[in-house]
Amino acid sequence: MRLRTVLATVTAGLAAATCLTAGPAAADTTENHACSPSVTLDRFSDALDGTMYRGAFVGNLSALAVDRHGDLAALSDRSSVFTLDRRTLRPTGVVRLADENGTALDSEGLVVDRDGTRLITSETEPSVRRYSRDGRILDRLPVPPSLLVAPAGRATGNQTFEGLTLLPGGDTLLASMEYALSGDAEGIVRFQTWRRTGSGHFRLAAQYAYRTDDGLGVPEVQATPDGRLLVLERGFTSGVGNTVRLYLADPRHATDTSDVEKLTGQPGVHLIRKTLLTDIATCPSLGATAKQPQPNPLLDNIEGMTITGRDARGRLRILLVSDDNQNAAQTTRFYYLRARTDGRQPTAP
Repeated sequence: MRLRTVLATVTAGLAAATCLTAGPAAADTTENHACSPSVTLDRFSDALDGTMYRGAFVGNLSALAVDRHGDLAALSDRSSVFTLDRRTLRPTGVVRLADENGTALDSEGLVVDRDGTRLITSETEPSVRRYSRDGRILDRLPVPPSLLVAPAGRATGNQTFEGLTLLPGGDTLLASMEYALSGDAEGIVRFQTWRRTGSGHFRLAAQYAYRTDDGLGVPEVQATPDGRLLVLERGFTSGVGNTVRLYLADPRHATDTSDVEKLTGQPGVHLIRKTLLTDIATCPSLGATAKQPQPNPLLDNIEGMTITGRDARGRLRILLVSDDNQNAAQTTRFYYLRARTDGRQPTAP
């Protein structure tokens, strides 16, 4: 999304991309790259910053997914999906997207389903549509009325479906709202789920509530192999820069809030539990430079995330990407992380 200012301070195919390094980071070992006791930064890459492919700007990247062939699908919020080579990040394909009327999307969340089709959110309405690999609309999922942008619902424009992920087993789809609905307590955002039917469509299912840190929103969410969630929280302060934190969360014991009209901290509503894995500002900069003030020059408007597999020690390999908003003061940057989640139990927020 085009990030508003707020008062706040990953298949194993990509694992083979170890040739992608940045500056002085090439000579370092990952053991020296600790961001926290749970997370290390292997490297980063600015290889796609400011590039073009077949007349399309390779930027504005809001979501990542690994396709069935091990290549990377990268979603632009300007209504395009790029295919990137898993080793070099070099674009090898682009598909333009549109809604039923041929209008471009504000495309934010991406899932590559098991048949290769793409499930994609647009935060304009918001919506979730299924697209063929060549960009044809195949299906559109139902959305609860309250999650629609006002006046149809209680959501605010440009603050709706940002994250999208399939839970283990592939039968439950989850989308995360970025910010709270009107009438809900500030910082409490809703996560909507759908269940796959026997015909392959998705029907509305449970909804959960998640509390963000003060002033932060949720730009991305990814399911871990054990059914928990990696949740990105992000904000921006003019003159200071970005805040980006990575949480491990567990929705499995949270209350279904589908029938709770307004979430105001009432008793009996159990929120998704979360625990901090790392604040990206605490990662080593590895020689990164920033085009605008940042708490750490490594930081930018990080918005996309996918899990690409596990390393030999069982740590999740996670790939992040920043959305440059096609802005000269920002960078399209990929971040290669490893995260230890075994034994970490999310706690009540």
